[in-house]
Amino acid sequence: MSSPKFDRDLGFLDRNGLIEGELEALYKVGRVLSRSLNLHETMKAVLEVLNDETGMERGMIALIDRDNGNLRVRAVHGLDTAEAGEVTYQPGEGIVGATIEDGQSTIIERLEEEPEFLDRLGLYDPKLPFLAEPITIGDLDPVGVIAAQPAPGRVMLLHDRSRFLKMVASLIAQSVRLSWEVESEKRTLTSERDQLRQAVQGNYGLDNIVGHTQPMRRVFEQVRQVSKWDTTVLIRGESGTGKELIANAIHFNSPRSSDPFIKLNCAALPDNLLESELFGHEKGAFTGAVNQRKGRFEQADGGTIFLDEIGEISPTFQAKLLRVLQEGEFERVGGTRTMKVDVRVVAATNRNLEQEVAAGEFREDLYYRLNVMPIYLPSLSERVEDIPDLARYLVDKISRQQRRKLTVSDSAIRVLMRYNWPGNVRELENCLERAAVMCNESEIDAQAIGLTGIEEKLFDQGLKAPSRKKATVNFDDPELDERERVVAALEQSGWVQAKAARLLNMTPRQIAYRIQTLNIKVQKI
Repeated sequence: MSSPKFDRDLGFLDRNGLIEGELEALYKVGRVLSRSLNLHETMKAVLEVLNDETGMERGMIALIDRDNGNLRVRAVHGLDTAEAGEVTYQPGEGIVGATIEDGQSTIIERLEEEPEFLDRLGLYDPKLPFLAEPITIGDLDPVGVIAAQPAPGRVMLLHDRSRFLKMVASLIAQSVRLSWEVESEKRTLTSERDQLRQAVQGNYGLDNIVGHTQPMRRVFEQVRQVSKWDTTVLIRGESGTGKELIANAIHFNSPRSSDPFIKLNCAALPDNLLESELFGHEKGAFTGAVNQRKGRFEQADGGTIFLDEIGEISPTFQAKLLRVLQEGEFERVGGTRTMKVDVRVVAATNRNLEQEVAAGEFREDLYYRLNVMPIYLPSLSERVEDIPDLARYLVDKISRQQRRKLTVSDSAIRVLMRYNWPGNVRELENCLERAAVMCNESEIDAQAIGLTGIEEKLFDQGLKAPSRKKATVNFDDPELDERERVVAALEQSGWVQAKAARLLNMTPRQIAYRIQTLNIKVQKI
């Protein structure tokens, strides 16, 4: 396309020159608008194109402020945008406000003769013509105005220039629509993200971890203190005590809570896969590596990584892990470029690392790097007083999963409190879920708990009647139901039915009948 026939002193030499110049300008305007969704940058560039290619000087674009409905100047050519300040127009106010209210083209042959001219920008030459076009998206109300002054030229071409400005306004409208849609979606996603973060932080807050015993209060205080800093934490405790819950609480109560929280079970992968999973790999690093892949440390950059079962990694991999813990540096598998990340490390193990260090099975330097702030989680047998609250919390959870109302009786809780729970909270949850499956009613009682096999486990562990409690059993206690009284009497009598009958002032035939009807599994000694 040849150069437009435009002269700033004489204007366009003929109508063909005008059309040629406008076509070139429309092409460049389209390219400008396709470059970015940043409205301020693109609109300013559009005004520059209009000035350079068609002599449309002193351009201005104003858009509706969707918060208050006023027109706000967003881009100006011929004046520093900062000088324009926060210039706004209400619909119907001045020439610009009237253009958006009417939705019609504005053509003024001499600006100083227009009484509605406000000159808020101090930009326009009052002796020159003035053109303004509404920016309209489809059949909707106008969302903005584009205005400009043609360079000195023949008045007979003003209507042609106005038609051209209308085409430019139509192109701008599509960019405004797309930009607003993207902005709206971004706001929606940001709002949903913030709501999810609040929900997650609420779910993983310390208030949602059940426990009021002294050992758990000590854990909560440690979590509150350590969450404030980037210190490496090693969570110690038996399997099923809730180490991952504590790791979640540390992250979501820390300054890094809005950044990634990445988890990995180190025991789930062999060394070769573990290295790729943690550090990533380059394309072609090994068979099947068809693409470059970021590892968990890169994904967690700026946030926290939780390495569960850290005691399971081999001595060979321990050396590789030590470097990233010390320096925050590593290379992807098959790569040579050193990656550096800012990651907080929280690890967990149920193994006795001190014994493994002494036996040479765990690197001493890695142990000290991990064990900066140890947090010991007590086993469930050390916090028996928490079992009632835990049981009710877990039953509520099971109730939501099974979509039915469930409660747990006091008699069932008393049975649960007599067991040692070697599987800790995880075993307790499994037991209650089995009881809920076996329970036809809405209440999980002692009989439903008995159907899970707890009574056999109690006998096997020798915990069916601790010696310190045998002498204190009150068979007339109103809180004991009939099944509990019979079981307590059988336990105290060494499962001799005749002796148990005498303790309950029953005949052997009566207690045998109750054993059968109450579905009590008799222990053989």
